[in-house]
Amino acid sequence: MDVNFELYKVFYHVASTLSFSEASKRLFISQSAVSQSIKVLEGKLGCKLLFRNTKKVKLTPEGKVLFKSVEQAFNFIKKGERNLYEMQSLIQGEIRIGASDTICKYYLLPYFKKFNKIYPGIKIHITNRTSPSCISLLQKGYVDFSVINIPTSGSYKNMKITEMKNIQDVFIAGKEFNNLRNKKIEFRELVKYPLLTLEKNTATRDFLETLALKNNVKLSPEIELSSVELLVEMAKIGLGISYVMSDAVLNESEDDVFILNLKEKIPQRKLGIITHENIPLPIACERFIDMLLPEHI
Repeated sequence: MDVNFELYKVFYHVASTLSFSEASKRLFISQSAVSQSIKVLEGKLGCKLLFRNTKKVKLTPEGKVLFKSVEQAFNFIKKGERNLYEMQSLIQGEIRIGASDTICKYYLLPYFKKFNKIYPGIKIHITNRTSPSCISLLQKGYVDFSVINIPTSGSYKNMKITEMKNIQDVFIAGKEFNNLRNKKIEFRELVKYPLLTLEKNTATRDFLETLALKNNVKLSPEIELSSVELLVEMAKIGLGISYVMSDAVLNESEDDVFILNLKEKIPQRKLGIITHENIPLPIACERFIDMLLPEHI
């Protein structure tokens, strides 16, 4: 099907603003020209894309499906435009990174500071999501790359994952569980105590679930949270045993919180950078990633 790209451009602006008048302003054409373009596109595609009257515009089910693809296409085009500009100079530009709050706090903060000092004109846009969501953001073109807890299973088409560093998970507890401080315990014994974990659909929780399955343990967490910091604080006040990255307790006093001595060794996980193989990275992103790679750490 041969459809003029300009028609999709008009549709994109109408669908994103839900306004013919706003789309005409953005495109510097008349409202009647906008309306005509939409009619032509609907004719070529053989379906209605918009419900419209004198007051408001709404997308039809078909329009919503088309807009998802057109929006992604425009994001990729904008990225291409940025790439061309940034090939000329790193004086201005931006990088868009997907990463969880935890990864930002415990791993990326010093690199943000270093990068900003070297390239003060490059804006750093960070979208905080779980690692699975950051992969989705990259697939849709909303970020240039993501820093994630690498999943232990699954494959991602057209995605490249570069390992960055190892992560060690631990179980921690506070004073309320001092009887466990110098005791070596088995994984299966943990179910006797209230367990505090990250919520489901996070890489860390998935890893814990797999670990429990290997040890023939069925997990039933007392509390599920989205914040590692809160898991540490709740462990400190005695609400239960928390499962966190060891980096999260590096600066904590052993009087307040301690790491349990588990008989079974918890395997290390990997922190990594995920990029899209089919989309060239802006030069600014390449510079930032260079800082993250092991030889630069």
